[in-house]
Amino acid sequence: MIRNQWYIVLDSREVKDRPVGVTRMGEKLVFWRDPEGRVACLRDRCVHRGVALSAGKILPNGRLQCPFHGFEYDPSGRVTVIPANSRRSPVPERFHVPAYPTHEAHGFIWIWWGDDPPAALRPPQFFEDLEGFHYAQAIDPWDAHYSRVIENQLDPIHLPFVHRNTIGRGNRTIVDGPVVRWLNPDRFRIYVQSRQDDGIPPRRPEEVDISGMTFWLDFIFPNLWQNHISEDVRVVAAFVPVDEEHTLLYLRFYQRFLRLPLLGDLVARLAMPFNVLVAHQDRRVVQTQRPKPSALRMDEQLVQGDRPVVEYRRRREELKSTL
Repeated sequence: MIRNQWYIVLDSREVKDRPVGVTRMGEKLVFWRDPEGRVACLRDRCVHRGVALSAGKILPNGRLQCPFHGFEYDPSGRVTVIPANSRRSPVPERFHVPAYPTHEAHGFIWIWWGDDPPAALRPPQFFEDLEGFHYAQAIDPWDAHYSRVIENQLDPIHLPFVHRNTIGRGNRTIVDGPVVRWLNPDRFRIYVQSRQDDGIPPRRPEEVDISGMTFWLDFIFPNLWQNHISEDVRVVAAFVPVDEEHTLLYLRFYQRFLRLPLLGDLVARLAMPFNVLVAHQDRRVVQTQRPKPSALRMDEQLVQGDRPVVEYRRRREELKSTL
């Protein structure tokens, strides 16, 4: 995984009025909310005797109390009270656990997973034009490294084969382009045109006219993706790393062609089984890929249609090399 990045790690609804313990980026983490509803995140291991803090409780003052000996933690990871030493006794500075900055927006919770976050830490990027949409969500486990799950969603040439009876119908095996446009250093957009094999090789990216296209794919590092199907229909996915071999796919369907509150939500929910079906067609194949994580240089023979995957790998390698 790439350190010093904002990662989506949870849906907002997963953190309520009790501590929540999860594994993310191969690390045990605990999340909780303070009395004002702000989310805190610490390493889920008491500095005293190694107990999981997620088995503790949230105190009225918003601190997290260890279930073993009552040590109290603030959102910075500092122990503020050691009951056995008296609540009035100062706590030595060595009594602390790593904490991660959090950000909550759009129904997601991010953490800044890294070391020494900058003083002026900017909030994570998100897609600007999803206001007014209704959405539904599924959380789907994959036995795959998150980089492989991401690359699958950047790959336009697998559709006629993996999804031949769903979104890949029509046997359009020739993909013109793909055209990759970087919107900023950590966000790029993919435009594709597909057609049946008429004997003409795929057109080069510079030969593809993207003006007027309303369909594209959008990716924001390190783990956020959007399928811009139309102005009123989108699919959004967060590829949440659990560890080196497991990923949670937070899959959302957004729509605004029906904007009535209750009916809009119902339509979004009714669309989710199909979207999960499509994801499972991908999952069956991606889970067989070896090695588990991808890399810029691998024992693979790539083709023109793999350009978005190569662009992703290049930027990922750059980010890893800056650590």
